[in-house]
Amino acid sequence: MNKTFIGFLFAIGWFLSIDVVAQKTTDSLAKQAYLADCIQYALGHQPVVRQSIIDQDIAERTVQSALAAWYPQISASYNLLHYLKLPVTLIPNATTGEKQPVSLGAANTSTASLSVTQSIFNRDVLLASRTADVYRTQATQTTVKNKIDVVVNVSKAFYDLILTQRQVDILSQDIARLQRSLQDATNQYQSGIVDKTDPQRAKIALNNSVAQRKQYRDLIGAKYQTLKQLMGYPPNSQLAVSYDTLQLANEVALDTMLLVNPQNRIEYQLLQTQGRLLDANVRYNRWSYLPSVSAFGNYNLLYQNSSFGQLYSLSFPNSLIGLTLALPIFQGGRRIHQTKIAELQVQRLNWDLVALTSAVDAEYATALANYKGNLANYLALVENQQLAEDVYRVINLQYRSGIKTYLDVTIAEADLRTARLNVFNALYQVLISKLDVQRALGAIQF
Repeated sequence: MNKTFIGFLFAIGWFLSIDVVAQKTTDSLAKQAYLADCIQYALGHQPVVRQSIIDQDIAERTVQSALAAWYPQISASYNLLHYLKLPVTLIPNATTGEKQPVSLGAANTSTASLSVTQSIFNRDVLLASRTADVYRTQATQTTVKNKIDVVVNVSKAFYDLILTQRQVDILSQDIARLQRSLQDATNQYQSGIVDKTDPQRAKIALNNSVAQRKQYRDLIGAKYQTLKQLMGYPPNSQLAVSYDTLQLANEVALDTMLLVNPQNRIEYQLLQTQGRLLDANVRYNRWSYLPSVSAFGNYNLLYQNSSFGQLYSLSFPNSLIGLTLALPIFQGGRRIHQTKIAELQVQRLNWDLVALTSAVDAEYATALANYKGNLANYLALVENQQLAEDVYRVINLQYRSGIKTYLDVTIAEADLRTARLNVFNALYQVLISKLDVQRALGAIQF
């Protein structure tokens, strides 16, 4: 495997995973942005990554909110009542024993209460405490997955952009060469050495190259906008990418003898984390027969008076402590069905793992086959380019010496242009397929 490229990705991942949020990132890149710069900027500004980091904070707050149920719950209440008609109670007469209606209480009543509840055992809070770290891990793994997606997508868009830029450069060089050829053919025609078809052929070839360059130049702007969108870069800000052609050519190497391990994939790790949550859900449903136990204490200040103005002149405090135990006896079979649902969800997830393992193997096999084919094609085209350069050089010299016709020069120029464009197309395909192989292997990590 190309240690330079993998080490580069790992270094970026390690550096940024320390604290992406705390880094001092700017809103724009330097005048010349390399691939590493674009990836670093994307990991700090891409909306999906930023949302994932916020989701981690939300997960942490959710966990803390659930765990708060273990702490004492303190509440206070206050009420003020005025009876328009006092309630009546039947009270036996002390002399006759006959029950007589008697109005009891005061017309004005106010109560201030303070209550404290402490959960001793509750399956909800028990589940929250046992799954807190798993929820945190799940949020972190989701962020890692999104970062990997950003690295791959930005890299592909970067390569696509520089390929188009290089195609424009090649066509510009070809146009300069064709302009010289047109001038030579025109001079020879005016001197009566050749007929007018030679400058006409030169003009046709020149027009074709100019039109093709215009097409690629128009594509550069669109591909810049695509790269900016994948980076989270301001669409109206200037961005100029830079690259080293030799370095790109050196990065095509890859160790094809590595074996794929699905457990290295973040998708597999996310499913494993989800499995831990589902296992906890099974235990949670099995605990539904367990009682809920909590302790409580209340302190109340009761004010009563028939005169509203004197309501708070005298209080009648009371307090109490107690223990509550709630035991489910019969739930209509709900616990059995919910437990079975949770167990079936675990079984379903196990099949997801099986399916993902098969998909990863197929993905790796496809990516590796594409890489090998693209690499072989690239190496062949590099050799073809060298041959085309030699052929053009020899035929051009022979044409100037009057041995070859201009048609031969035109064909040699077209072959050279095609060979140079094909080399960079093939290089792009190799780099893209290499990224796919590394992703299938789970080699891009954070």
